[in-house]
Amino acid sequence: MANVTFKGKPVTLLGNEVKVGDKASNFTVLANDLSEVTLENTKGQVRIIISVPSVDTGVCDAEIRRFNEEASGLDNVKVLTVSVDLPFAQKRWCAAAGIENVQTLSDHRDLSFGEAYGVAIKELRLLARAVFVVDSSDTVTYVEYVNEVTEHPNYEAALEAAKNAK
Repeated sequence: MANVTFKGKPVTLLGNEVKVGDKASNFTVLANDLSEVTLENTKGQVRIIISVPSVDTGVCDAEIRRFNEEASGLDNVKVLTVSVDLPFAQKRWCAAAGIENVQTLSDHRDLSFGEAYGVAIKELRLLARAVFVVDSSDTVTYVEYVNEVTEHPNYEAALEAAKNAK
């Protein structure tokens, strides 16, 4: 598993570490209207899936805003943000932040995404910061587990991977 820290302290990630070339695992999370969303719902598109601890933190806020801004210039790329925030909190945050190009999804119910992608933090019941790019045939083409949860991902590398995925 990836070695990840939260505020400098090692944490235990539950689930399976994802690697480039893997078939993307399915998951079930909740949209802001409480409907279920799975990987299958975006089949045929390139997906950037970002995992964040909470939309209500500074780094997560900045990260989602950055991907929201960048998403408007990406053709046939869907950006999904997954956290364990309640769907109601995600909806309120998106409205206040003007987020329109990123879909926020909640993994609070059963950590389906967190365990399928190896980002569920055992000690905190939060998701670690990570970025995955999944191509239109459901193959993982880019993976970044951010070593320190409180730091930013490599935006440029993730965006380049999404542009190159088919």
